[in-house]
Amino acid sequence: MKKVTMFLMTMAFAISAHAQYNVGTSSIYTDRYGNSTSTHRNQYGQTTGTSSSYTDPYGNTTTTHKNQYGQTIGTSSSYTDPYGNTTTTHKNQYGQTIGTSSSYTDSYGNTSTTYSDSNGRRTGSSSTYTDPYGNSTTTYQNNSGQSVGSSSSYTDPYGNTTTTQRSNNPNSSIWSW
Repeated sequence: MKKVTMFLMTMAFAISAHAQYNVGTSSIYTDRYGNSTSTHRNQYGQTTGTSSSYTDPYGNTTTTHKNQYGQTIGTSSSYTDPYGNTTTTHKNQYGQTIGTSSSYTDSYGNTSTTYSDSNGRRTGSSSTYTDPYGNSTTTYQNNSGQSVGSSSSYTDPYGNTTTTQRSNNPNSSIWSW
């Protein structure tokens, strides 16, 4: 979800259209300690970056994003309150805040997320539905409420997740930094 946030911040400015284009995939491997490594690929299967997430004993997560050359291009820090609501702060490689996201998860496990830029202005939102098997579908809207894309995640029995992102704009990228 943390990598998808970067995708969303780009897609929030896309022009709404009827067709959706496959713009990339993310493959996430989570170890037994809850730490995860994500590999991001474009629609041609080329690796465009990676994300490595560490979760502390309190459930807070720090993610380091790297480009295809292994250079750090940003970080995300997520704090989850006792009610399961999550606030994430995104920073660029210089440590400057470039945006935030706030997520609320209901009692059914469905999540609503609002995205804001570095000045606190709303740039978009998303809604995630998770089925009883742990697979999820997310729809993304821009700040006007228009649909701009979607993603589908499948988690295998070992806890590894593959996410496919689609955008109304064929020039969108899941790696927007």
